[in-house]
Amino acid sequence: MRVGARQEFAFNDTNNHQATFLESRDLPMKTPAVVNYAPEKYSVDLREVEVPEIGPEDVLLEVANVGVCGSDLHQWTADHSWPVNYPVVLGHEFGGIIAQVGREVTGWKEGDRVVSETAAIIDPSNPMSRRGLYNLDPSRKGFGYGVNGAMTKFVRVPSRILHRVPNGLPFEQACLTEPCCVAYSAVVKNATIEPGDRVVVLGPGTIGILCAAMARLCGAQVALVGLPQDAHRLEIARQYGCEIIIGDAKPWAMERDGLGCDGVIDAAGASITLKIALDIVRPAGWISKVGWGPQPLGFNLDPLVQKNIRLQGSFSHNWPIWERVIALQASGQLDVKPIIGGVWPIDQWHDAFEKMHTGQVVKSVLKP
Repeated sequence: MRVGARQEFAFNDTNNHQATFLESRDLPMKTPAVVNYAPEKYSVDLREVEVPEIGPEDVLLEVANVGVCGSDLHQWTADHSWPVNYPVVLGHEFGGIIAQVGREVTGWKEGDRVVSETAAIIDPSNPMSRRGLYNLDPSRKGFGYGVNGAMTKFVRVPSRILHRVPNGLPFEQACLTEPCCVAYSAVVKNATIEPGDRVVVLGPGTIGILCAAMARLCGAQVALVGLPQDAHRLEIARQYGCEIIIGDAKPWAMERDGLGCDGVIDAAGASITLKIALDIVRPAGWISKVGWGPQPLGFNLDPLVQKNIRLQGSFSHNWPIWERVIALQASGQLDVKPIIGGVWPIDQWHDAFEKMHTGQVVKSVLKP
């Protein structure tokens, strides 16, 4: 492509609709990307991919930073429970600078600092989308499994899911808006917390720690529970004012009046943690389940009925949640710096994945 050239191109997108974009800057034809290329275990590699063309309502985002999610690791180790459109560029926690703007995009310009939501494809006419709950649209496809994600230099993003990043918020922190939104949804939208409540969070991964931090912002007394091998991550969570428990959480849950804790956030990816949650939550309490796990339950759900417990699933997020979380980060009320274990260049993706997979760091961040 020529420097300074402005040409109109046409192509067919995944929905076979004609789309156009204006080239407004010199871009490479290809760029390295972390690609999940097959369903077999460890089928992830650094490969050259085409720089995407954008449609009239899209922007081309030059990625500044992209977080490694537990779901990226699950696709790497092939123990995920969702369909993947192979081959696909991984990465859905990202932010950067707008490099190109589609001809029908309004409100955005080249050079704007932004982060992006994950709902890359939705059906605007779906009843859930019409309610603003497009995260629950059954046809929704997200970055990193349904369409190409952001573990590369350039990613195509619909302008409808962009959010502005304040100048004072560094991209290595802003790129973690997405997991913060997952936590906000699980704790604020899908749970009921009053100041002084005692809340147990099961699972000290990224989402568990952020859920604990969010529950603390809501005024709860919070205990984060893990295993002996989670000691390092639990110590990081202590920085958010949480009590740390290795092993049995029941004594802490029963401490106030012997009936159990007010609520449990299940952020672990194992079915057994739901059984633990049912055991330690008080009658008329609640459980917010945000952790994925493909295993069958294999235990009795009668305590759910007997104790009149509200069991609530929590999936993804939508536009107003993103605006709230960005405001929390920009104000300093929510600080993600403690969970960031390092920033790796894109060609060291394997080290970043391995550090996170083995629990040496809570969150790895890549810089394409």
